[in-house]
Amino acid sequence: MVRVRRNVIVASGGVLLLAAGYGLAACGGDGGDASDTTAATTLATTPPLETTTGTTTLVTPSVETTTTLATTTTLEQEELTEIRIVVVNGQPKGGIVRKTLRRGDPVVLVVESDVADEVHIHGYDISKDVEVGGTARISFRATVPGRFEVELEGRGVQIADLTVLP
Repeated sequence: MVRVRRNVIVASGGVLLLAAGYGLAACGGDGGDASDTTAATTLATTPPLETTTGTTTLVTPSVETTTTLATTTTLEQEELTEIRIVVVNGQPKGGIVRKTLRRGDPVVLVVESDVADEVHIHGYDISKDVEVGGTARISFRATVPGRFEVELEGRGVQIADLTVLP
C-alpha cells in the first residue's frame, strides 16, 4: 500500500513538473519583442532507490528534473530616417527642409550641393564639408530634444530645420 501511494505521488509530481515546463515554454513571448525565450524541461526517472527497514523493502523512484532556458536576442533593425537636401545656386531646392524626429531616432542627413561649403547641424555641433557637385552624408542619433538649424556655414544659409521631440 505504501509503495502504491508513493508511486502515485511521484507520478503526480512528474505530471506537475511536465505541466510547469510546458508553461515555461509557453511564456516565451508573443514574438513582438527583440528577444525570444525558449524553455525546455526534461523529466528523467533514474533507477529506483531501495531502502530496507527491518524486513520490509521500500522502493522509491528517484525523479530528476532539468530545466534549460535559452535566450536568443534578435535586434530589430532600427528604422533610419533619411533627410535629403539638394542645394542649387547655394539655396535649398524647394525651400528649407523641415523634419520632425523622435528622440533616439537614427538619422542620416544627405546634402547634394552645386557649391562647396560646410554643412553644419547646430546644437549637435556636427559638420561636414561638401564639394562642388558632391554629396555630404552626416549620420547621427537624435538624442537632444529641441529645434535645430542645418545650414551652409560659410554662406550662412539655412537649408533645414530639425525638431527632435522629447
